[in-house]
Amino acid sequence: MFGWMKAKQDRVPSAPDGWRGYAVGDIHGRVDLLDRLLADIERDNDARGPARTLLVFLGDLIDRGPTSNEVVERLRTYTRPGVETAFIAGNHEEVLLRLLAGERGLMRHWLKFGGGDCLRSYGLDPVALDRIGETAALAQLHAAFPPAHQKFLTGFADTVRFGDYLFVHAGIRPLVDLSLQRQADLRWIRDPFLTDQTDHGFMVVHGHTISERVVERPNRIGIDTGAYRSGVLSAIGLEGNRRWYLDTGGFAAAAAPATVGTSSVTVN
Repeated sequence: MFGWMKAKQDRVPSAPDGWRGYAVGDIHGRVDLLDRLLADIERDNDARGPARTLLVFLGDLIDRGPTSNEVVERLRTYTRPGVETAFIAGNHEEVLLRLLAGERGLMRHWLKFGGGDCLRSYGLDPVALDRIGETAALAQLHAAFPPAHQKFLTGFADTVRFGDYLFVHAGIRPLVDLSLQRQADLRWIRDPFLTDQTDHGFMVVHGHTISERVVERPNRIGIDTGAYRSGVLSAIGLEGNRRWYLDTGGFAAAAAPATVGTSSVTVN
């Protein structure tokens, strides 16, 4: 099941034989949207008939929305017959785990970029934490965060390879071999990845950068549709050389295959 398969640049990208795949964009603390999209994915998968199925989450499960705690618990305990799950670490998971490890100098930055919403979902008051000093705030965060949630988040991968597709949170550094990519780029990069037109040898499916609708380019597909503020959580489906989209906003439509001009999981 596991092993590398290099994409051939003279054909459209394809999922591994016998597999169907789904990838979900940045959830950011919206368990209401997650529940709706999971139900849609389950119905879609059942309607397409039997297949080994991989369900990938592209990271940033937490922060900004009101229910980070519930999202983590929902996915930590999610199971469905015939479906394997994989989770990719986003930059928001990275910052939270660094705080839980006791790193100083991050708390106020995190609070400004959605961490306060995460704290509230775990029963903490971000305003009060900001007043008591960093050492005490870190101790309260650690005490309030369930060990099972920390263990779950710590186990996330940096990339998932699925036939001719690469799932990653933010993107990759163009013209750098996948084995040499910096974790910081995989979780944080925007430019030059977003504007680069290089054929990477695989189609990159990513989140991290918000767009009003799913963005398709010859070398990448962005599926972060800003769920926490737009109410639209999006997913891509893949089987053979076909791909399609599902979302909570009613915008999804079938898409024809495009012409192809660190810690990891690989499915062939």
